[in-house]
Amino acid sequence: MSDAYLTSDEVFKLSEAALEAGLADPAVRPLLFSGIMPRYRAVLPMLAAPAMQVQSDLDQMNQVERLVDGTVPLETWLRNAVAQTVQAGPRAVFQRALDEVVRDSSGEPDVPAPPQAAETKEEVVSTDDTLPYEFLPGGVRAALSVARIKVSPFQGGAPLQPNGYPHSGTGWLIAPGLLVTNHHVVTARTRTAAGQAPVDPADLELQARNSRSRFDYGADETETEEVAAEALLASDAGLDYAVLRLAGETERPVLRVATEPLTVVPGEPVAVNIIQHPGGQPKRIALRNNLVFETNDEDVRYFTDTRGGSSGSPVLTDDWKVVALHRGARRVDDVVYQGKSTAFVNVGTQMSSVLRHLAEHSPAVHAEIAAAQAALGGQSGTEV
Repeated sequence: MSDAYLTSDEVFKLSEAALEAGLADPAVRPLLFSGIMPRYRAVLPMLAAPAMQVQSDLDQMNQVERLVDGTVPLETWLRNAVAQTVQAGPRAVFQRALDEVVRDSSGEPDVPAPPQAAETKEEVVSTDDTLPYEFLPGGVRAALSVARIKVSPFQGGAPLQPNGYPHSGTGWLIAPGLLVTNHHVVTARTRTAAGQAPVDPADLELQARNSRSRFDYGADETETEEVAAEALLASDAGLDYAVLRLAGETERPVLRVATEPLTVVPGEPVAVNIIQHPGGQPKRIALRNNLVFETNDEDVRYFTDTRGGSSGSPVLTDDWKVVALHRGARRVDDVVYQGKSTAFVNVGTQMSSVLRHLAEHSPAVHAEIAAAQAALGGQSGTEV
């Protein structure tokens, strides 16, 4: 099962957790399949024994990347299982599996842990957490620059068939008409398809040009325009960034970017806020429980909440300056935050690293960005 989301061991643990939580009851099965296409549910094998039915359902869904409506059946089942479970043990099993499936289905890479984990000081007593009132309208202005981006995969110059489902991510304006997102968002590939060959450069360009960015998407009932892209101007898989030129100038503010790497020192906590489109859904903002864990020259690691679809989001300090480009998460051991252990810490690429790479490899794009940032005047702080 090289293309499966979970290992057979993990699926077995899910089955055991379902039994313990009472979810193997045939009367509960319709609740677990709520939101999954009825046509797909109808083709699943039906077994007489409830325990075997749960195992069979999980085995089948684990090998389906997406349905024709773009949903991941195993992800939907796990969300329903979490909602239906009150026992802490089984619920934790379902939540861990859900996090893994969401991360894999969105293509967010796992960032390997460094050789030695940095230690951070936990005590924040006597720190003033209040913010100026301008923080709120500043966030509203920053959100105008953030969009949900959808990218459909291409192969051999044509839309990928039969499983060419669009992948969602988040992007934002760094200059008029220039949208920044992750390289892995533009490649429209998941880690479950790791055995596939890299996307051909010509197909990558097609995927970028056929992407659609939706600004002002704050609620499902809100109809907003989708903006096409003209070209993929620059990208790098290592730093996991991509710069797209949108079709036509957008009458929107651009976000200020930091030119120096963010650093943190023990005892002086730094908060970062993320404006995002998790799961391709309406815009959300993470403002709470969002301290930086550690940094280096290329990465910022933080506890700010994200989900699949948040890839490419701006990671902003409290003055709404972008310090990092969110790209995924890495596993951690023995890390405690606010009295609870955590298995993951989210990771973004330092914007200073992205700017240096652009200056070296795409000087024309860097010059355009630098001019836009300089036009922000006193707000930008330093030259790009």
